Amino acid sequence: MGATKQMSVRMPVEIFSRLELLAEKTGRTPTYYLRESVEEHLDDLEDVYLSEQVLENIRSKQESVLSNEEFWHGLDD
Repeated sequence: MGATKQMSVRMPVEIFSRLELLAEKTGRTPTYYLRESVEEHLDDLEDVYLSEQVLENIRSKQESVLSNEEFWHGLDD
């Protein structure tokens, strides 16, 4: 792992307690499991939330979508 940055995270007490218990039972730190969770799920979160943003931009006409014909035009030359 390269350079790192520190951040503070607030979470519900129930989640925090579960995280602490997992860390205690496995000999790891809560930070380890938070980092693992983010690394495991960040790609999916990016896909979902960035796709939603693009869809909203299309709906509000800030972005446009090419038709099938426009996309393929000139590619078969």
